[in-house]
Amino acid sequence: MAHHHPENDSKYLGLNVNKGITRPPSINPYLRQVRKDYRKIYTAQEYAEGILKGDIAVLSQAVTLVESSKPEHQVVAQAIIEKCLPASGKSIRVGITGVPGSGKSTSIDAFGMHLIEQGHRLAVLAIDPSSERSKGSILGDKTRMEKLSVDKNAFIRPSPSAGSLGGVARKTRETIILCEAAGFDYIFVETVGVGQSETAVHSMVDFFLLIQLAGTGDELQGIKRGIMEMADGIIINKADGDNIDKAKMAARHFKNALHLYPLSESGWSPEVLTYSGYYKIGIKEVWNMVHRFIDFVKESGYFDRKRNEQSKYWMYETINERLKNDFYRNPFIESLMPKLEADVLSARKSSFVAAKEALDAYYDQDN
Repeated sequence: MAHHHPENDSKYLGLNVNKGITRPPSINPYLRQVRKDYRKIYTAQEYAEGILKGDIAVLSQAVTLVESSKPEHQVVAQAIIEKCLPASGKSIRVGITGVPGSGKSTSIDAFGMHLIEQGHRLAVLAIDPSSERSKGSILGDKTRMEKLSVDKNAFIRPSPSAGSLGGVARKTRETIILCEAAGFDYIFVETVGVGQSETAVHSMVDFFLLIQLAGTGDELQGIKRGIMEMADGIIINKADGDNIDKAKMAARHFKNALHLYPLSESGWSPEVLTYSGYYKIGIKEVWNMVHRFIDFVKESGYFDRKRNEQSKYWMYETINERLKNDFYRNPFIESLMPKLEADVLSARKSSFVAAKEALDAYYDQDN
C-alpha cells in the first residue's frame, strides 16, 4: 500500500495559494477612497481648490509634484504654489534640531498631540540631505510618532530626496506654502542627519528649537557654535527619574554659555527649559515659551521683517540653484567636464583656469 507523503500533496506545498476572502477589510476605511483620488490627474486650478478645501490626498499629490525633478511636473507645481500663496503665511513655523538620540521623534509626537488637543492642525516636514542615499530616514522616525502618524489633524512628510541640500530645502519651503494653504496652522521642520541642514531649516522658520540631552557631563562639547547662536529656545530632554538633577545642571550650563553670545537680531534672550518627552512633563511650558517668543517678535515687528528677509533669501537661493542646474545639465558642458577634470588632475591646468574655460564655453554657446 502506497504511503501518503504530505510533501507530494499540493495542499502542503509552499506554492499553494489558500482560498482567501475576496477583499480584506482595509485598516483605514478611507484609504481606498484616498487611493482612488490619488490616481486622478488634476489641473493646477483643481489642485489649488482641493488644497484650499483641506483635501489631504490632493495635498500629498501636489507635494509629490513639487518634489519631482521632471520639468513638466515643475511647471504645474509652480502654478499650484502661485495659486496657494495668498492663503499661506498664517502658520507658526518651528524648526526642531538635536543630536541623534535626543528624542526628536518622541518630542515631535508629544508636542504635536499637545497642539492638536488645543484645536490646531500640524504638518511635520523634514530636511535630510542624505535621504538620497538612505532613501528617507524619517520613514523610520514616522513610526516613532505613534499618535501623530494616525491623527487626521496631522500631515507627516518624509524629506524629499533631491540630492543637494539646496534642492531639498527649496522643495521643503514650497511644501510649507501648500500645507499652510491647506489649513495647517503649525508647521514643524525637523533636521535629520548632520551638516548644514540646521542653517537651511533656520532660514524658513519663525522659532528654532534645539533639543539636548543631559547626563553626558560635557553637554557643551561638540555643539557647533552656530547652532547655539541660531537657537531661540533650548530644551533638555529626558528630565525624569534619576536624570532630573543632571538635566537641571545641564540647563544651568547652557544658560551660562548663552550669556557669552551676543544678543540675537530679534532682541530675544533664548530660554533653557527641562522636560520629559516620554513622560510628557513640561510640554505646556515649552509651548508657553514659543508663544512668548512669537508675541515678542510680532510686537517689535521682527516677525514680519524676518519673514520678508527669508522670502528674499529663497528667491536668490532658487536663482543660484537654477543656474547651477542649467549649467551642469547642458550637454556640451557634460561632455567638456571630464576633459577639464583630467587637465586639473594632471596639473596641465589650474582649477581656476579650468573653471573659467568651462564658464566661457557655456556662455559662448548662446552667442
